[in-house]
Amino acid sequence: MTGSDEEERAVQAAIEGELRLLDPAVRASPEAVTRLLDPEFTEFGASGRRYDRASILAVTSAVDEDAPDPTVATGMSGVLLAPGLVHLTYTTQADGRPVRRSSLWRCSDRGWRLYFHQGTPAGTS
Repeated sequence: MTGSDEEERAVQAAIEGELRLLDPAVRASPEAVTRLLDPEFTEFGASGRRYDRASILAVTSAVDEDAPDPTVATGMSGVLLAPGLVHLTYTTQADGRPVRRSSLWRCSDRGWRLYFHQGTPAGTS
């Protein structure tokens, strides 16, 4: 396996995990979200709030999986920073509000899990 093959597989695994976390059906399942979050997970939300694994589970389980306007992600790309560590960046749009997002995915014996996430409101221009 070449370095670029390793990077491509790692980035793809992180993207797949990120997209699952954006899926309203997954977000509505605390068990599914728990499987995707690292035990040391931290998030700085677009609201400015800080979340840990327990507090984000309360937020995600309150999501309406039948919401008419699901979150749309665009421009998702990633890079392998070190073996077992991928950085993703992308933009989401929900309720007419763009948010720039950055995630760190860490691979462990339990697979790829989200270690850190930050959402920053983006200007409309």
